[in-house]
Amino acid sequence: MKIQSVGVIGAGTMGNGIAQVCAVAGLNVVMVDINEAAVQRGLDQISKSLDRLVKKETLNAETKDAALKRIKGSTSYNDFKGLGLVIEAATENQAIKEKILKQVDEIVSKDTIIATNTSSLSITKLAALDSNPARFIGMHFFNPPPLMALVEVIRGLQTSDATHAAIIEMAKHIGKEPITVKNSPGFVVNRILLPMINEAFFVLSEGLASPEDIDAGMKLGCNQPIGPLALADLIGLDTCLAVMEVYFENFSDSKYRPCPLLREMVAAGYLGRKTSRGVYTYDK
Repeated sequence: MKIQSVGVIGAGTMGNGIAQVCAVAGLNVVMVDINEAAVQRGLDQISKSLDRLVKKETLNAETKDAALKRIKGSTSYNDFKGLGLVIEAATENQAIKEKILKQVDEIVSKDTIIATNTSSLSITKLAALDSNPARFIGMHFFNPPPLMALVEVIRGLQTSDATHAAIIEMAKHIGKEPITVKNSPGFVVNRILLPMINEAFFVLSEGLASPEDIDAGMKLGCNQPIGPLALADLIGLDTCLAVMEVYFENFSDSKYRPCPLLREMVAAGYLGRKTSRGVYTYDK
């Protein structure tokens, strides 16, 4: 099955980034969010992102214009009818995702593949809610989707070989490097990455070093392009906390206990770049 049209649920950072990547690769895209304002913000962000690529000369103006024409903004899941694939990229919350996916399942045809961009939730559990669980799969993009090459393709217990093969082909078509992963909390990359970020918060909370020195140490000593605390700000501290809570609950292992400082900062609303304040402060 060759996928030629894609629906994206969510016009936020991940959703609009996924929509952009698909449209640039020549796929027709329908991007849905809860209201017109959210959809327009997503479309505006895509346009700005493409403008930056044109300025860097990694994309020409004709390709940018063609990509924008392939993206339709909408507030209705009914516009997903007839599409080959729908990718859910909503907030990392089990209840919200379940509600959305049930609604989509009722609208799209049984041949439409449904993927979730979750970074930590069970693909098997979400697939069990679908009327055709064999067509359900995880497709975890990394932030920001236009720049990051990796896509984790996660098979639930029910995912068919045909669904998996179609998503691997589609990921390659849009210029990504897919890796196949079994269903487990955090999959591969975040299973390793988020505990490291969480440990950086423990180091910070114990006063072992300043945020700047912790990040410099990991960049210079481990050749990481960005320090763990700056990365947490980029990901969103609330997302980091949510993922660690999923690990702690599912593995029942104290090594996944979220750092109290991380909890405290999320409670204060210091969520990182999106709120202009996290471990570091940012210009609005």
